[in-house]
Amino acid sequence: MTVAYYHLNSWRLVQSMPLVSRKGILAIAAVIDVAVNARGRPVSAKSLAARHKLPPRHLEPVLQALVRDGILNGIRGPHGGYELAREYKHISADDILRAASSAEEAGDPPLPASALINDVVLPALAEAERTFSAALGRITVADMTRRADTLK
Repeated sequence: MTVAYYHLNSWRLVQSMPLVSRKGILAIAAVIDVAVNARGRPVSAKSLAARHKLPPRHLEPVLQALVRDGILNGIRGPHGGYELAREYKHISADDILRAASSAEEAGDPPLPASALINDVVLPALAEAERTFSAALGRITVADMTRRADTLK
C-alpha cells in the first residue's frame, strides 16, 4: 500500500508495511462480494474470481477457510457457490481476517524457539494486534457493503 504524507512543503509517497495480508484482503473482498451479489442464490467461486481478476485456485483456499469459520456457507452442486452464513451486520472485518489467517498459517513453518522472539517480539506484537483487532471488530460487512453499493 502506498501512503502519502506531507513533509517539508512537498508530498512524498512512501511504501508502508502492510497490516493485512493479501489473502486477508481477498477474504474481505469475497465476503463483501457475496453480500452484494448473492440476491437469494449462491455466488459461484468462478464468478467471484472473474470479478476480482483472479484464477479460482487463488480464491478457493480463502473461501474454504471462511466456510470452516462459519462466515460463509458452501453450497455444492451445479448451481452451488457461497452465501453468508449469518447476517452481515454480525460479521466483522476482524472475523474475516481471523478466518483468512487460518488458511495462511496452515502452510507456515513454526517460529524458532528463541527467548528474544518469545519474550520480547511476540508480546509486543500481541499488544499491537489486540489494538488493531479491536478496531477491525468495529467494521462490519454491513458497513462495507453500504460503501460497495455506492460503486454501482
